[in-house]
Amino acid sequence: MVAVLGQFCINVTDLERSVAFWEGVIGIPVSSRTEIPTAREAVLQSPHGGSRLQLAQQKDQDGPIDMGTAVWKLYVNTDDVAALFQACVGAGCEAVMEPTRLDRWPVSVAFVKDPDGYLIELVEYHEGAQAGMPDLKKIAANGG
Repeated sequence: MVAVLGQFCINVTDLERSVAFWEGVIGIPVSSRTEIPTAREAVLQSPHGGSRLQLAQQKDQDGPIDMGTAVWKLYVNTDDVAALFQACVGAGCEAVMEPTRLDRWPVSVAFVKDPDGYLIELVEYHEGAQAGMPDLKKIAANGG
């Protein structure tokens, strides 16, 4: 048997605001939209691969998302963590940790909170791509 993580879904309070953030700031385009009786949804995926992200605005949701303790953080790989961090902060995201090169792994990371308060770890790999992921530095060097 073979399995891969295909898609995950998070609740959002304002679908269009979240799409504007994930597509316009992070740079992951919408690949499909749907509406079901209980929710409005958008699915985003990079043309370069990786998992899909589904955003769902529940029609009966009122007020902020109850974060609970189930989700700690979402990871976004990038070829330029400093630029993406600045774009997120410039778009109104809360800065949690500025870009920092880690000693333990060959990466730089930064943390922001998205419009709904989800913690996002922005990750730039310095020595090639993580196993199973596209090499974003090579893609960017070839014009994206």
